[in-house]
Amino acid sequence: MKTAIIIGATSGIGREVARRLAAQGWRIGAAGRREENLIQLQQAFGDVVYEVMDITKPSAVEALDRLLEKTGAPDLFLHVSGVGRQNRQLDETIDVNVMETNCTGLARVLPHILNYVKANPKYTSQNKAHIAVVTSVAGTMGLGVSAAYSASKKMQSTYVSALCQLCRMEKIPAQFSDIRPGFVATDILNPQHHYPLMMTVEEAAGHILKGLKRKRRVILFDWRYRILVAFWRLIPRGLWERLNIHSK
Repeated sequence: MKTAIIIGATSGIGREVARRLAAQGWRIGAAGRREENLIQLQQAFGDVVYEVMDITKPSAVEALDRLLEKTGAPDLFLHVSGVGRQNRQLDETIDVNVMETNCTGLARVLPHILNYVKANPKYTSQNKAHIAVVTSVAGTMGLGVSAAYSASKKMQSTYVSALCQLCRMEKIPAQFSDIRPGFVATDILNPQHHYPLMMTVEEAAGHILKGLKRKRRVILFDWRYRILVAFWRLIPRGLWERLNIHSK
């Protein structure tokens, strides 16, 4: 039986991926802030264990250790947890909250899981831990209405890349996937706002699982976003900073 730990499994993409993996016979270790949602997940999908976890708190690593005791060494560690807010009014509490969750939270749990991988004999050069992080296409270029969110997603992608290099240097048996969705209909989006190229949670989860199965280093979906991101990268910085772009 394969095992996955999913941080941020209480809703949206994390919950849907957990549901699909459980249906395929995986044992799921779920973590998130809302215990009632974790209990519902356990009741609905069967072989699920959980721990309440707030990745903005130092106690998150203790919750992760308890979850690892319940699941054993996971084949897949999927980090979905994150927040995003528009901040046209430049409210510093919004940006700090985004950074604490998306940046500090990720930096809290990834080194912890990598140290676990280093110490666990299950993992070898032939049987690597698969560590996947949901970032965003927003990390490609800075979006003015969501400056902290864009920057945090760029940080996450850069952090994953650097840790990938470090694991090769230190011979840590782990491989990485950087998952970069576009607009997905989750609670992170403002329901009053219209978003282009919107994708359902079910569609996003399908693309993610396909990419994870193939062990792809970067999972960017779908073809429309691949074209859009390629176009974004061609725009000179001076022109980009003059554009009027709306985002989450």
